[in-house]
Amino acid sequence: MEATRRCPYCDEEIRAEAIRCRHCRSRLAAFDPGAWYRDLPERRVAGVASAVAHALAIPVATARLAFIVLTVFHLAGLVTYLALWLVVPFRPGAEPPFARVVAVARNVAAELKSAFHRPRPPHDPAARPSNGSGDVPATGVPC
Repeated sequence: MEATRRCPYCDEEIRAEAIRCRHCRSRLAAFDPGAWYRDLPERRVAGVASAVAHALAIPVATARLAFIVLTVFHLAGLVTYLALWLVVPFRPGAEPPFARVVAVARNVAAELKSAFHRPRPPHDPAARPSNGSGDVPATGVPC
C-alpha cells in the first residue's frame, strides 16, 4: 500500500512524497532541507539544477535556463550554482561537500596544533631569584 499524508492547507489525503497537493495545488515543503539532494535521475553535470527543480516543483529545463541566464548577467548563475553544489548533499541524509571540507580542515588544524604545541614547564616560584623585598632586575642590582 502507498504511504499517504494530509495536506496542511486543504486537509486532503495525498501521497507522502508529493511536492504539490493535487487538490489545492499548494507547494509542500519546498524548503525542507531533507528534500534538497543532487542524486536524481534527471541530473546532468552535478545535479544542482535538478535538485532546485525538484525542491521548487518546476521543470528541470526551467532551472537550467535560469542558471544560464543568470550566468550571462554578472555571473550570478555560476556563483549560485557553485554555492548550491557546496551546500546541497548528493544523497538524502549525506553530508554536503562543504561540511566534508570543514571536517578535513579541522582535523588538519588539530594535527598541526598537536605537532607544534609544546607544553610549557610548570611555574616554579622557587626558581626565581629574590632579594626579599621584590624581584631582582636583569642587571643584578637591587632597586
